[in-house]
Amino acid sequence: MKRTFDIVIVGAGAAGLTAALQLADKYRVAVLSKDSMSSGATNWAQGGIAAVLAATDSDQSHIDDTLMAGAGLCNESAVRFVVENGRSAIEQLVQMGVPFSRYADQAEDGYDFHLTREGGHSHRRIIHAADATGRAVQSTLNDHVRAHKNITLMTDYVAVDIITNRHLKDGVPDSNRAYGVYVLSKQTGKVSPLYGKATILATGGASRVYLYSSNPDGSTGDGIAVAWRAGCRVANMEFNQFHPTVLFHPDAKTFLISEALRGEGAVLRLKDGDRFMDRFDKRGELAPRDIVARAIDHEMKRTGEECVYLDITHKDPNFTLSHFPMIYRRCMELGIDITREPIPVVPAAHYTCGGVMVDQAGQTDLKHLYAIGECAHTGLHGANRMASNSLLECLVYGRSAAEDIMERFASFDGSSFARDWDESKVTDSDEEIVVSHNWNELRRFMWDYVGIVRTDKRLARAKRRVDLLMGEIQEYYGNFRVTSDLLELRNLVTVADLIVRSAMERKESRGLHYTVDYPDLDPDSSKTILTPFVDAMRSRVE
Repeated sequence: MKRTFDIVIVGAGAAGLTAALQLADKYRVAVLSKDSMSSGATNWAQGGIAAVLAATDSDQSHIDDTLMAGAGLCNESAVRFVVENGRSAIEQLVQMGVPFSRYADQAEDGYDFHLTREGGHSHRRIIHAADATGRAVQSTLNDHVRAHKNITLMTDYVAVDIITNRHLKDGVPDSNRAYGVYVLSKQTGKVSPLYGKATILATGGASRVYLYSSNPDGSTGDGIAVAWRAGCRVANMEFNQFHPTVLFHPDAKTFLISEALRGEGAVLRLKDGDRFMDRFDKRGELAPRDIVARAIDHEMKRTGEECVYLDITHKDPNFTLSHFPMIYRRCMELGIDITREPIPVVPAAHYTCGGVMVDQAGQTDLKHLYAIGECAHTGLHGANRMASNSLLECLVYGRSAAEDIMERFASFDGSSFARDWDESKVTDSDEEIVVSHNWNELRRFMWDYVGIVRTDKRLARAKRRVDLLMGEIQEYYGNFRVTSDLLELRNLVTVADLIVRSAMERKESRGLHYTVDYPDLDPDSSKTILTPFVDAMRSRVE
């Protein structure tokens, strides 16, 4: 099956759908999702979207806060670009009908919508829809996308590889550009080319490379891996953000306890009730996430306890119920009344601050290939993402990529002809257990050796295991028909390798990368850039 569109977008979260809606009035757009339209990380976001909305706030204050959180590695022009476009991005969501929370009585700081504060922010600037902002944004975007006649939604499709000049049939004129993407239909099990004059990767992050994560199962670094195999550089992959407060419960291993609780006064305590954050940072519970996560990790190791506790019981129960209804309901389902007892929490992998290198329009190193959202490295986050800047980045860069495509579309080349997917020398696997075993092994050693606190010895151990797994997975990939699980494993081991290699290159502690062997900052440090070479995980069509 060969299908051709003007624009192919891989990923159906806030970034991908924002771009789709901007483009669809002029062009035929395909939007691919690995699962349902609401299966990605956007739908799981609780806290909100950071933007300068109050009269007492300013763009410069938001810029300064972001630069401080980024620990010296932010690209200031990217930060300014995102912040200065924040208000218009929010206003567009309001016009589309996103039901943001409002003040009960009167506006505060000259703005009608309720604004909260999170770690690293000097002002209340987080606009939210109670404690389910992502769900509200995702459902609103879904409604608009489904209603648009020029958008074709393709659910249960998994990206395999970007179609580049090396995939073209003999004799077909080519250039160093993206022609679309090979996709696996989970329903039919068949791989086919999907052509587009421009291709946008909006696939989210790679936090599922770790054993414990707040992310949905699909956060397997797909966009980063396929862009790397297509020849794109990646940057800052060592900076993996661990959210400090994920619910510690055997039946809720990925349920996030929003930072907004701490923004509204919740405090962290040990099992004996003692507060501890003031010993680590004068900002206490509102210190940036890397500091809070390391403090929790330190206290858990020091005391031998499995978790710490987030306490909001001192607040009026009605306030807690009105501001955090989803968290309250979920905890009650598990027997925890957050208005009466503290919440057991632990850190977990949450956000990938590095990614595919892009410019201000989201353009990658490969012509006609864009990357937006968590899979991209724009320079906004530096060494540590500040709370609630991520959804803002999705909205701003989704629009920016779409505007660049519209300006340049007339000069884009047409689709070409890729070689067929070759299954002549493969069979159905009789060893699917290998995939699950490798998946578990990978996530376990990444958590143990490349987690919140690192050492040279741990990283070396991780690299040896990554190399072994890459060989095993490539052999498996070359001999058996591809499945969704196999493709995700292939991508996970690729991003694991990128993370480990990046961490080994950074000989200092900065932001989210903390190593016992190099505890101090290097004043001459810059971002970590990896450049592809002949890659061992390339496509079977070559």
